[in-house]
Amino acid sequence: MSERRDGPRKVVVGTAVRPMYGWFPPLDERLDVLAGMIDDMADQAAEKCGRHPDLVVLPEMAVWAKDGPIAERCVPLEGPVLDVMGGRARRHDTYVVVGMFLAEEGGQYSNAAVLLDRRGEVAGIYRKVFAVVDVDGLLEGGLNAGRGFPVFDCDFGRIGAQICYDMMFDDGWEVLAHKGAEIVVWPTQSPQTARPACRALTHGYYVVSSTWRNNAAIYEPTGMTAARIEEPGVLAHEIDLDYVLLQWAADLREGAAMAERYGERVGFNYYPAEDRGIFWSNDPAMPIRRMVEEAGFRKDYEEFEHDRRVQDSFRGGPPSRD
Repeated sequence: MSERRDGPRKVVVGTAVRPMYGWFPPLDERLDVLAGMIDDMADQAAEKCGRHPDLVVLPEMAVWAKDGPIAERCVPLEGPVLDVMGGRARRHDTYVVVGMFLAEEGGQYSNAAVLLDRRGEVAGIYRKVFAVVDVDGLLEGGLNAGRGFPVFDCDFGRIGAQICYDMMFDDGWEVLAHKGAEIVVWPTQSPQTARPACRALTHGYYVVSSTWRNNAAIYEPTGMTAARIEEPGVLAHEIDLDYVLLQWAADLREGAAMAERYGERVGFNYYPAEDRGIFWSNDPAMPIRRMVEEAGFRKDYEEFEHDRRVQDSFRGGPPSRD
């Protein structure tokens, strides 16, 4: 199980934009390119954050063999894929999410996000639930549909996965929130921004897209973009899973009050247009929740619940939903 300590939980996340349309090299060449992308994420993490990444996410279908019948397009995890991708996980001491057309025993084929741990071992597999229905009435050329929405406990926190067309259906995003996901990875061909931002805002977790084109991004629980790239390449960025969301308050002064009180011990992104900000601690001995309480502010959900109770008392109960 992931550790749920009260205090800073810094996580360095890597993601990428990589065009893959019509790209069908031999498997070993494809894996070499993907391994190089992970190396580049690790190099950027070292340069920007001073350490190795904790989680790197490759795009949807990063691993698939060629065009043609589904049995020829899907690739087993055991063998070269696990050898190369697991080797990179060990080399860089990171979790790796590998998007792939996965072939399994019994003729089962799925569009999958495979999570490898820092030892290069399989930590979990998410199989795309809402695969695209093609013109022949098949799912992406003959895939099997996934059946559920697992969450995976990593040593830094709890993650879930969705893949491309899953974005259009509420089911998985809601289940992952209910199960306590703190990061949802989204390997995808579609480079959407509004919907993943809305998912992050609605459910209060980070969303990490890894794409074929246009952009890849890390979305905060505020719904705002923490980091983004818009050209082919890689991105490494540090987030903190121990955070507090604060609504506008006159004495908060868009975060300046916290900065004056705690200096570099506190970090935050405040968005005046949203009247909201995300705050985290840079002091291992002082959790952000304690800072916020000490400074006399209420976390946003506490503010909402307080106001709801007052409003209900004036109207004599909750509002009618009829």
